[in-house]
Amino acid sequence: MINRMSTRAKWQVLTPLSMLSFVVGLCVFSEAAFRRIQGAPTTQWVLWGVYGLVFTVGGLLLFGQAQRFRSQLDYRRFVRRELKKRDRGRGRDTQANRTKQKSSPGRSED
Repeated sequence: MINRMSTRAKWQVLTPLSMLSFVVGLCVFSEAAFRRIQGAPTTQWVLWGVYGLVFTVGGLLLFGQAQRFRSQLDYRRFVRRELKKRDRGRGRDTQANRTKQKSSPGRSED
């Protein structure tokens, strides 16, 4: 399903999911710190901390992927614009060449 999605759709889905994952990871990590301060068993706050770090790093990685998709969209837009500019320039050049070729040198059109 993901392979069939457009680059824009992937970017639009990944960006909020990555931010949500990052925020959840920070919340879980702060919960681990709070449990440590309260004197909870070591395994409990360590596992909460690991889960928090996994969510935080996962969110950052997803956000990096979303930014990659966004840069692909921007690059494609740039290339399309440049190709259109080039094609417009060629159209003007060919029209100018045609008018030059129609009139023969040395002859006046009077």
